[in-house]
Amino acid sequence: MKKRYSIGFFAAFFLIISLLAIGYQLSYQYRMDKQEAKTVEEENTQFISTKGETTKNEGYYLKELHGYVAVYLSDGETLYELTEISCSSLPKEVQEAVRTGKYVETTRELYGFLENYSS
Repeated sequence: MKKRYSIGFFAAFFLIISLLAIGYQLSYQYRMDKQEAKTVEEENTQFISTKGETTKNEGYYLKELHGYVAVYLSDGETLYELTEISCSSLPKEVQEAVRTGKYVETTRELYGFLENYSS
């Protein structure tokens, strides 16, 4: 009778240890697959290097071009964007500022202006 109980305890102990080992192996494999996927994703990331120096964007100028508001880069000569905002639809003081070249310092200010005065 004692032998029967000891075989049963041994079988239960072996079963529990086997289940723990299988669980550990599965969780280990899951972590390794996850790490490998992360590594592959990092390897697929491309980097572009350039020569030269970076400069801070120095702002934009809003000017009139053929009756519409045009956005120029900080040099005042290079056209950045031509809008569909008619100068005649702007308030008088804004029209005058655009005719003389309204300076806008940041991109946020630029798009705020364009959003406010677009139809």
